[in-house]
Amino acid sequence: MNCSLASDLSAPVGHKILFITLVVWAITQTIKVALGVIVERRFDFRWFIGTGGMPSSHAAGVTALAVLCGLNVGFNSVAFALASVFALVTMFDAQGVRRATGHQAEVLNKIVDDIYRHGNIEVNRLKELIGHTPFQVFVGSLIGFLLAVIFYNAWIKSG
Repeated sequence: MNCSLASDLSAPVGHKILFITLVVWAITQTIKVALGVIVERRFDFRWFIGTGGMPSSHAAGVTALAVLCGLNVGFNSVAFALASVFALVTMFDAQGVRRATGHQAEVLNKIVDDIYRHGNIEVNRLKELIGHTPFQVFVGSLIGFLLAVIFYNAWIKSG
């Protein structure tokens, strides 16, 4: 069995949709890292594997999945409905629950800093960049939509 989905034009459409979704996620993660390098003037590998930041690769991936399902089997299909609900829940979580968790981590880190200054305590700092702003989710969704349409027309529709 050939494991190279990118080079196998006869791969089932479902495999192509999965592959494109992962490529969209990777491209968006790379954009996030590049923007981090530009803004921070340094490279941090954790940006590539971590969550949070601009743009949201989670939003890009789930949007691409929903759009690809819609383009492939129709926007009235069960597959599109499922992918759309999955996308909405993922994006809501990215900018809602995980963002609130990041704010809580920020407050807890300030408390720990205050305690540390006045006492003898050693605590690891919590990760504060966990979720996304609504704008980061919107931009990620836009990237996911555009790349899904481009890849669908170039690889699935034409082949």
